[in-house]
Amino acid sequence: MKTRLWGIVLVFALTVLVLLAGTGALPRLFDVFRPIAHVIDLPPSLNAATVIQPTPSPLPPDLVAQADLEYVLLSNLYARVSPSVVNIDVGLAVLQSADPVEFGSGSGFVYDLSGHIVTNAHVVRDVDSIRVTFSDGYVTRADLIGLDDFSDLAVIKVDVDVARLLPVELGSADDLRVGQRVVAIGNPFGLTSSMTVGVISALGRTLPSAQMLNPLQQPFNNPSIIQVDAEINPGNSGGPLLDSYGRVIGVNTAIRTETGTFQGVGFAVPVSTVQRVVPELIARGRVEYSWLGISGLSSEGGLGMAGLAEPLGLPVTAGVLIQQVTEGSPADRAGLRGGNEYVDVWGTRVLVGGDIIVAVDGEFIADMDQLLSYLTINTRPGDVVTLTIIRDRATLEVPVTLGLRSDAE
Repeated sequence: MKTRLWGIVLVFALTVLVLLAGTGALPRLFDVFRPIAHVIDLPPSLNAATVIQPTPSPLPPDLVAQADLEYVLLSNLYARVSPSVVNIDVGLAVLQSADPVEFGSGSGFVYDLSGHIVTNAHVVRDVDSIRVTFSDGYVTRADLIGLDDFSDLAVIKVDVDVARLLPVELGSADDLRVGQRVVAIGNPFGLTSSMTVGVISALGRTLPSAQMLNPLQQPFNNPSIIQVDAEINPGNSGGPLLDSYGRVIGVNTAIRTETGTFQGVGFAVPVSTVQRVVPELIARGRVEYSWLGISGLSSEGGLGMAGLAEPLGLPVTAGVLIQQVTEGSPADRAGLRGGNEYVDVWGTRVLVGGDIIVAVDGEFIADMDQLLSYLTINTRPGDVVTLTIIRDRATLEVPVTLGLRSDAE
């Protein structure tokens, strides 16, 4: 029975081959399989290597493969994220004109399906009109929901079909590393949907907040800023800084320049600040920050605790040496002490003798930036934190009830 069945199959197969040969389709059938002949180990006469002769590359094969992979990854990232990035044009009303006159632009990105868009506070502050252009050219007007000068973040809102809204995915700032690849997408000089690529060149920078523009208010720094070498130019402000997976890890906010254009150093507000600030802006239009009421040296000036430890004979090489305590502040009410004597350290006048803060709520801190970052991200006005301090080489635990930052004005 089996022999008869195999005979029928063989006759059928031969009949098909004869018919294909008669129609001229048989050669074309072999042509289909030639490109994969090396995969299924066909006879040498049909081996693809004898048919396909690729153009030699000047690069080693491993470098070619790596370059191709990077191209695919970056192209895919751009295709996925660029529809979420918008161009923002702002205008001011002028006398004898019915329409606002455009005077500035920036970038932003879709935050949620309700139409909220994140950008920089300095892009939309004190303007009369906000116009949003999506990557496909669709234009609509936006309303300001709230802005926060301390973080330089703002939220605007558009009323469009939900199908047009493609929210970004937020990443994490906890595992960022110097040397990590980053991508910026924005609208430099009004050139929509432009992408630049670079690396994180430093972490934990501080920038003066936009609030410092008002000399009557207490100066504050925006902590945990990401420094990058990806090109950021005017018009990039408010656009997303992305990791290699296309997740937002920061909001491009500033450059350090002597010409007004990019010179190798750009800055972005970390996503941890976005996650802290944006929900409050959406809910209330403003953000409340906790206030401690001390001043200390920034490690960026070259005189952090590590630089002070040896010349001052300090017992620790990390932490915050309190310079001054604001009168009537939460720190003052908790009994924290500032310095009482000026000394010269490495050519800089330093106020010494104050308490040294080495931890907050059991979390060790390296410098003033880490203290500010912890208070900004993890606390609210009215919270009680426990500061671990060193005073006269004794270790003390000091509870402090945090105040409202506006009380410092």
